Amino acid sequence: MNGHAERFFKTGFLLLSFLLAVSCKKEQPGQTANANYQDKPFIQEFHEAFPVGNGTAENEVRSIVADQDLNIWIATAAGIFQKKKDSPEWTSMITGADYGPAYAVESDNNGTMWLGTWNGLYSFKAGAMKKASGPLGPISAICAASEGLYALGPKGFWFDEGKGFQKQNDTISKSVRDVISDKNKGLWIATDVGLYHWTKTGLRHYYKTDALISGYVKGLALDASAKLWIGGLGGVTIRSLDKKEKELKPENGIPSVYVTAVRYAPDSSMWVGTQAGIVRFKPDSSHSLRFSRRWLVDDQVNHIAFDKEGTAWIATPKGVSAIRKRTMTLAQKNDFFYNVLMKRHIRAPWIAGQAHLWIPGDTTSWQPEDDDNDGEYTGNYLAMESFRYAATKDPEAKVKAAKAFGFLKLLQEVTDTDGFFARTIVPSDWKNMHDGNRTFTEREKADELVKEPRFKPVEVRWHLSKDGKWLWKGDTSSDEMCGHMFGYYFYYTLVADANEKKVIAAHIARIVDHLMKNNLNLVDVDGTHTRWSVWSPDKLNRDPEWLPDRNQNSMEMLAFLKLAHHVTGNKKYENEYLRLIKEEKYLENMAEVTNQNPAWFIYFDVVLQAYLYPIFLKCEQDPERLKFYKEHLNKWFEKRKADHNPLINFIYCYSSGEKAELDNSVDFLVDTPLDLIDWPIDHSKREDLKIVRTPVLEDQQVNALQPASLRMTVRWDKNPWTLAGGNPQVEREPVFWLLPYWMGRYMNMIK
Repeated sequence: MNGHAERFFKTGFLLLSFLLAVSCKKEQPGQTANANYQDKPFIQEFHEAFPVGNGTAENEVRSIVADQDLNIWIATAAGIFQKKKDSPEWTSMITGADYGPAYAVESDNNGTMWLGTWNGLYSFKAGAMKKASGPLGPISAICAASEGLYALGPKGFWFDEGKGFQKQNDTISKSVRDVISDKNKGLWIATDVGLYHWTKTGLRHYYKTDALISGYVKGLALDASAKLWIGGLGGVTIRSLDKKEKELKPENGIPSVYVTAVRYAPDSSMWVGTQAGIVRFKPDSSHSLRFSRRWLVDDQVNHIAFDKEGTAWIATPKGVSAIRKRTMTLAQKNDFFYNVLMKRHIRAPWIAGQAHLWIPGDTTSWQPEDDDNDGEYTGNYLAMESFRYAATKDPEAKVKAAKAFGFLKLLQEVTDTDGFFARTIVPSDWKNMHDGNRTFTEREKADELVKEPRFKPVEVRWHLSKDGKWLWKGDTSSDEMCGHMFGYYFYYTLVADANEKKVIAAHIARIVDHLMKNNLNLVDVDGTHTRWSVWSPDKLNRDPEWLPDRNQNSMEMLAFLKLAHHVTGNKKYENEYLRLIKEEKYLENMAEVTNQNPAWFIYFDVVLQAYLYPIFLKCEQDPERLKFYKEHLNKWFEKRKADHNPLINFIYCYSSGEKAELDNSVDFLVDTPLDLIDWPIDHSKREDLKIVRTPVLEDQQVNALQPASLRMTVRWDKNPWTLAGGNPQVEREPVFWLLPYWMGRYMNMIK
């Protein structure tokens, strides 16, 4: 998390030996052998950033170590600094004439800190700083071993076994980058011209490709089997004392051929730092990556250290990152996200949306922000509170669901029309809305019309409400309609009492009546349909410009009519539904949704389709059409399994009655970061992935689906395979996580 995020985390943690093992033997397509997941503690990682100073020199951290009291010591381009255990502040430890660039920090078993700087080696203990006699600066590498202390630099190699530092006469490269004990009174030394193994009785030099991937060596570590991990240009070489045994390169999960640091962690994983982040290898050969500003202040890793509580401290050119751990259950994670939702993501009158951060990445600078899709995402929130109420019978959930429905209903009432509804509303005194009113010149209209023949020049997007309280935004999209109907269905089905059902039914009827009066289009106050809300057969079936939307929009209109008939019982909606099926072939159009032309496929449509399946599968009574919808859902779901999208998975389970993809859904819920800032994620810098154009031709994507912890912060309109994107001035609302979590709880798939 960023440094300003919630401070309920404690520095200490219980390091849990934990295996998330949902045994999911596939019996049939779409089914999971284990029908539920019993919530249990798991390790949740989170990030804290610690910039060092205002200048680049202070922030260029070259070496890092934690002392016995959990204070952090760093060597930077500006000198030696210390951060006390519970403080975010850094203190310069060498001042006066000796102040200057530093290169190495180390802690010995006696609690003495050793500091390698431009002009020599220093020790610090019991508050006293002392310059060591013997070693000549600059000292670029230090190793504290059981037999004594080693200090190395361009001017020599010194060893102190308790009688003072003695210079060693062995000839090694002056470009020492790392040094570690071999656990047998010898040293492994990494240099720009290869690897050295030093003992008092001799020196061996490895630099040929039969010994190393390359001769440029930056980091060293020994694993539990005493295998030496050697990081450098090209990747990681793993060797025993006598021979090379294995190589790790980008094809094995390393994100960059420039490996810069290697350290063995207390949990038996090996952390490999690169110029594109840190990859962690577990003993079972599985690996995980941490990169981007969500996890590191800079993707280039200069050095790695661990404190005695297991926190990883990472030195980078832009400061220090701490990757901490705590144990959580999904229920506790729900509590955390729900608290953030209520704190920063509900704005009047009860809109669930993202927060704007005036200072990028700083959640203390948040302000509410309007969004085109406030209605849709409040529909998601309405569905979430509905499932929460159905699962727990918590009266607070019912109250909040009613508030969300009240906002969605107000979106229609505020327009003072017969059924048209707004995208969103803001208080009438707001000044910084998105898409302010504007005028288009005839030249601009011509340009836009050539680019997009369906372009609609909306000059007045924001309108003042009749009572003067609100500004409401028009040109409402089909996305909004789908999101509204999704929320209405679950609020009606899971929460509403008899009187509330009447209100919901009347509201849905008013909107659908408006569509039926206007040839199945949503007509704005200017008397013409909005740019995207078109479901008329005259457009979908007979206007070639609407061919890309024919299948999707046919599906949408059938769902709207089906829901209106379900909640009102009025036959006119059923009659129009059947007319579209029999005369306008809307069911045949819908059948092609799963065969969409790849030129017109966008990922967001997948989510809009998902919104509609519960309506079809739960409201349809005709056996033949119900059979069609079930088969359509199954075919659609087969294409979507690879997305590992818990919302899609649980919507499928709710609609079909099957128990499917539970393991992938739980994996997402577990792996989702607590940090909701939309940090930029750019996979293009990684060498372990390929850039592809599938499954969405228009988007640049990665060839392997990334876990939740390595994606942009989710809104389900985003393609999960996306290559790059993000905006650190946005904190996303956590409904994306809370909705599938409570769906799983309601269906008893998550216990």
